Amino acid sequence: MMATRRWTIVLVPPGAGTTRSIGISLRGVRMAAGAAVALGLAAAGVGFTAVSKAVALSRLDRLERRNALLAEELTRAERAVSSVRDSVAEIMARDNFIRLLAGLAPTDPEVQQAGIGGPVGGWTEREHILSEGPAGQRALDMRAEVASLIRRANLLAGSFDEARRRLESNVDRLQRTPSIVPTAGWRTSTFTDQRLHPIFHIELPHEGLDFAAAIGTPVLAPALGVVRRVFNNGGYGLMVEVDHGRGVVTRYGHLARALVRQGQQVRRGDKIAEVGDSGIATAPHLHYEVLLHGVPQDPTKFIILPLIVPD
Repeated sequence: MMATRRWTIVLVPPGAGTTRSIGISLRGVRMAAGAAVALGLAAAGVGFTAVSKAVALSRLDRLERRNALLAEELTRAERAVSSVRDSVAEIMARDNFIRLLAGLAPTDPEVQQAGIGGPVGGWTEREHILSEGPAGQRALDMRAEVASLIRRANLLAGSFDEARRRLESNVDRLQRTPSIVPTAGWRTSTFTDQRLHPIFHIELPHEGLDFAAAIGTPVLAPALGVVRRVFNNGGYGLMVEVDHGRGVVTRYGHLARALVRQGQQVRRGDKIAEVGDSGIATAPHLHYEVLLHGVPQDPTKFIILPLIVPD
């Protein structure tokens, strides 16, 4: 058999003392080395576990604080969304009143409900994951509420835009409606299909109103419009014709003088002429006509204020 290899370790103390020697076999060396390695690995494992636990605790603490801050922010956001929801609801309630002023039908309640509700379609994987926690579920609920508010806001924007266009159209229509008496004086003749002509003494239609007034009395534009013509028209003498748009035209006859020219824009109350007795007339007066798409109309149907607007 092969002799067992051994090592002798001599321990020499400093100064005077007894020298000792220790014999160690190869097997013993190997066992000691193995034990040292095992102890080292165990110590490393314990240290790693301790460090990992400390890191995990630190991360958990940060996560808890982050979740607490997230919950606070979600609460603030929910309050803000609730306030916006109340404001939108109040605006929607006023929407019908505005539409009424604009002459529009109220918004159908079913159309208003189209802006209410959550998202349509299946959830994504991300949404499923978020829904597993209370904070995530709150975030999903708030997202759905914001989407609903956006749809309702878009609905309101469209409704208000429609009301604005209608109101602007109504304002323009009222500005162009010949709604005042065009001159100061006595009304001596009405709109009629047949009347006895004061000069020819025969039955003829009278397609306007006559106002007796002194020569030089101002004639005022009864509405916004553009002067179409200034011309002489035989029996009605010097005439001014104003186009008010929307098919409405007014005419003024027997004038002494025109104060406007063709193409000139006039506003309600602007002086456009002076009363005279040009043409075939027994006395100074204004002949006033209103035509709608070329058809003579009774001017009194358009007059709102039977007064002269001061200049």
